[in-house]
This record gives sequence, C-alpha cells and structure tokens, in this order.
Amino acid sequence: MQNTQDFVQKLEIILQYFNLSASAFADKIGVQRSSLSHLLSGRNKPSLEFVIKITAAFPEVDLYWFLFNKGSFPKSNSTETTAESEEIQLKNKETTKAEVNKPEKNLSQNQEDVEKIVVFYKNGSFKTYLPK
Repeated sequence: MQNTQDFVQKLEIILQYFNLSASAFADKIGVQRSSLSHLLSGRNKPSLEFVIKITAAFPEVDLYWFLFNKGSFPKSNSTETTAESEEIQLKNKETTKAEVNKPEKNLSQNQEDVEKIVVFYKNGSFKTYLPK
C-alpha cells in the first residue's frame, strides 16, 4: 500500500479527471464531506470501505492502480491489463490452496488474541466475524 501523501495525490487526480469538487465527489461516493476533507488534508487515513466506495462509484478507477500503483488510470481494457489481472487471480488461488493444505495449528490457545475475522467477497462486500 502507498503512503497517505500518494493516496491524496491519487484522489486529486480522480477529482480533476471527473472535474468534481471535493464536495461533489463526497456526495457521489456517499461519504461525509468532512471525511473527504480530512483525507485530503492528510489528517486521516482511508479505510477499505472508502476505497471500495470510490471503485464502485467510478468503474474507471482501477483498484490496483489506486492502492498499489499497478495498472492505469483510467482503467484500460487492454490485453496486458487482463493478463496481469489473470496472473494475480492465479497467484491468489495458488496461495489460497497452499494455505488450505497447511496443517492446522492449535488455534484454541490464542483465541483471545483474535480481534475479528473479515471475509471479503468479489462483489466488494464483506462480512465481519467476532470471536465469542
């Protein structure tokens, strides 16, 4: 992930591209104007929910460009981008399979150390599980 200053620069690029004021942008993605102001000033750091709202409202914003500086803005439909996306998905599947096949550790000893578990879905939604 990038630092806060890089994130602010990306937000400013998006605002200029869509010719939106900060207020109009906040309204469009469904966040409070003050929240966006705090992010743009560098006072606060963005949440994952904030990033998801941006990519949902503006499909031209490539998530990998926005978070990791990979890809392009506006989103390109080129073969190269599709190939990169497929490669990332393949790596994620391999990692997931490897993790599933690892022997299970005794998790009951550290159960009180777990704060929460968050599952992210491909449609951008997520579910949070809290330990009992």
